[in-house]
Amino acid sequence: MILFLAARPVTAPPVRPDPRPVRPAPRRHGLRLLAPYRRIFAHPGTRAFTAANFLARLPMGMLSVSAVLMIAGSRGSYALAGAVTATGLAATALAGPWTARLIDRHGQARAAVPATALAVLGSLSLLLCVHYGAPDWTLFASYAATATTPNTGGLSRARWAHLLRDDPAARHTANSFEQAADELCFLLGPVLATLLCTTLFPEAGTAVAAALLLTGMLLFAAQRGTEPPVAARPAARARSPLRLPGLPPLLLTFVCIGAIFGSMEVVTLAYADAHGIRSAAGALLALQAAGSAAAGLLYGLRRPTGRGTRRFRGCVGAMAALMLLPLPAAAAGGPAALAVALTAAGMATAPAMVTGMGLVQSRTPAGRLNEGMTLAVTALLAGIAAGSATGGWAVEQLSGPGLGYAVPAAAAALALATSLRHRA
Repeated sequence: MILFLAARPVTAPPVRPDPRPVRPAPRRHGLRLLAPYRRIFAHPGTRAFTAANFLARLPMGMLSVSAVLMIAGSRGSYALAGAVTATGLAATALAGPWTARLIDRHGQARAAVPATALAVLGSLSLLLCVHYGAPDWTLFASYAATATTPNTGGLSRARWAHLLRDDPAARHTANSFEQAADELCFLLGPVLATLLCTTLFPEAGTAVAAALLLTGMLLFAAQRGTEPPVAARPAARARSPLRLPGLPPLLLTFVCIGAIFGSMEVVTLAYADAHGIRSAAGALLALQAAGSAAAGLLYGLRRPTGRGTRRFRGCVGAMAALMLLPLPAAAAGGPAALAVALTAAGMATAPAMVTGMGLVQSRTPAGRLNEGMTLAVTALLAGIAAGSATGGWAVEQLSGPGLGYAVPAAAAALALATSLRHRA
């Protein structure tokens, strides 16, 4: 019997099915959506130079707002404040390409740091002239001295273009991230500048912005591992980027887009002041930047399809339509309606800028890439200067500050008309 039992095969008991439903493993949709951004930041040194550049770029959204609040608060005139900032931006538009050419020729570290130091001295001069009641002409001269400020966003884009030179899709993602970083600076910068100028003292915003600019540029220049190589010295008869096919009409559209930014800033500051919410002016401007930043990050997740010129026209058309929203909101709806309208109006800004900057990069030789992108920023600054002066005039001449939003709406319509007139 024992042998018989030992000879029987041993079988395992039947496995009963588990009545509980089997839950599939969670899918990390968020991580998959962010995969394009994770891929570009996998390159060594990219996080370090991005963080340092953001510190140097944050004053981009602080300096003009700080200057307007500082001058208007001490001299009682938004027209004077708008004219001073317009003069400084126009001077930057003239000096910017020369600064960029020096950076292309001598490298970012060797040329950008001295240029930044000169610009910081100009900001400190403006602060002292306002504080001690110097004549009005000294304000124009001091703010014009900030014209040597390097194109901090262009410096970062040039590094991405060098690192991702063989990957167009990754360059599109990097350009979208850089535009979102620009918008984030315009989101945080006005809020920080307004907070400093209204809670501490009127000159605090300019002082902090100057300190951040110099510190960030020193840290950025120290990241030598990702710095693009110095371009070979161009020949004496090398064609200027301004004479490259397709670039001048594109730059003219950038001028019109800049006029939107400049007029929107001054009109919003005056609107908040007229409604007794001056400390919330930075928050209103930040909402527009928030909408643009969110749209830019989402735009970077999709692969570009079709011709770049057609995409650019579509983005500018959407921007022209959305820029009509703040005018009725400010005239009839009040600050709450204006906040919603500004957020919606910013949704088309980043896609238009990303596509436009991509066109600039594709039409500029690699050895003069920083100069080409600085020309685009120069066109923006020229438009910002014109828009700032026009917006300051409009809020003082029209019957109500809310009607000043007709200026950015008209500038957006002009940008659309300009983009439709030139061929690819």
